[in-house]
Amino acid sequence: MRRHHRLGGIIAATLLLTATACGDDSSATTTSAPRVISGYQTDPPQNVAGNSLPEAGSGAEFDFVAQPGHLLVVYFGYTNCPDVCPTTLYDLKKALEQLGTDKAARIDMAMGTIDPDRDTDDVITGYLHSFIPAGHALRTTDQEALGVATKAFGASYSVTTTDDGVIEVSHSPFMYLVDENADVVLTWPFGLPSDAIAIDLDIMLGTIDGKA
Repeated sequence: MRRHHRLGGIIAATLLLTATACGDDSSATTTSAPRVISGYQTDPPQNVAGNSLPEAGSGAEFDFVAQPGHLLVVYFGYTNCPDVCPTTLYDLKKALEQLGTDKAARIDMAMGTIDPDRDTDDVITGYLHSFIPAGHALRTTDQEALGVATKAFGASYSVTTTDDGVIEVSHSPFMYLVDENADVVLTWPFGLPSDAIAIDLDIMLGTIDGKA
């Protein structure tokens, strides 16, 4: 059965964001070049305090807020995604590797499935852990709760079945970086290279430590 993947809400979501700067591969490899933030920032940042989703397996609520001294990467996607989701998670994996063990240990990650009917607890957990072993897999069959959580980030999604049984899924392809105040301090568009993500994470960790 063929499944289609459309990138829903990209234009609308992007218009709500203010780009601070554009990164390139050279900034990741040339130490003398000034480092700039490649993700989008809003002023004031969007706050997602009070929003959560259940962790797959345990059912314990996972709050969308970073631990003190840490940052939290949040992503909404699904395991049957043919391209955007695996590419995004792979790029994040490579970015964490580039950060080094100590800094990467301060970056937490949570992925909420938008396709819970097919993404069972075991499926979404195994999928996420194949990229980010310590990642938090989030899943709920309560569409109202899922809608509230995604809306808090400005994310959008749709899962429909056509008359001939084809499952069509669309979702906004962004990753969100959340701090310990539950502020979304960065939003990354799909396709940003891992080097740029790693630099952004390093800069934001420096900000937390008062070094940036």
